[in-house]
Amino acid sequence: MRLLVFQHIASEHPGSFRDVMQAYGHTWEAVELDEGEDIPPLDDYDALLVMGGPMDVWEEAEHPWLVAEKVAIREWVMAGRPYLGMCLGHQLLAEACGGEAKLMTAPPEVGISRVTLSPDPLFEDVGEVCTCFQWHGAEVTKLPPGGRIIATSPGCAIQAQAIGNHAYGLQFHMELTHTTAAEWGAIPQYIAALERVKGPGALPGIQASVEQNFPALHSAATTIFSNFLNIAARTISAQQAA
Repeated sequence: MRLLVFQHIASEHPGSFRDVMQAYGHTWEAVELDEGEDIPPLDDYDALLVMGGPMDVWEEAEHPWLVAEKVAIREWVMAGRPYLGMCLGHQLLAEACGGEAKLMTAPPEVGISRVTLSPDPLFEDVGEVCTCFQWHGAEVTKLPPGGRIIATSPGCAIQAQAIGNHAYGLQFHMELTHTTAAEWGAIPQYIAALERVKGPGALPGIQASVEQNFPALHSAATTIFSNFLNIAARTISAQQAA
């Protein structure tokens, strides 16, 4: 398969998912939307992966390219094509397809977290509780029509959503590498959110907790993303057979 990746800042890339794509023999192409790169013809790709970013889904005046991105996401998902969004990509899935995302009423979630998973092919072989990583101050507050919640936590009711059997959004991050926390800690919006929750100088503690939990994070990330690639392959095969 050939995957298209929407990125919103250079340091929020597919991370460890790149190794999984390589192991499967798939290729991927990233479009850096925040740097003015154009969305290519969607028909050239088999699956869409939408990453996180420091902007919010409603900041179209500050980031006009969000308008075209939402149109592309809606067109893609409504056509029944495989989609996986992480954090901002999760919120964009909701907004583009008729749901809503807003600032959290609770404090931002930053750091290692555990979310409760519902039975779904995306979470096959993961278990009922998943170790993940959070760094967000907004959340999906209303599902799109036909959407369903597939993961939750006490601080964020919609930790993951699904539309049909082909489109998924995860509020939490699974794609971490050993350098992710340091890279994200260099983003002003992220470090401000971190220090609001954890206090000044909290980044080294976040890095240490990521390293401590890295085996569980990496294992779950590999399983979930492999499941998504298998879902994508089945979806494409079914569409070709129809």
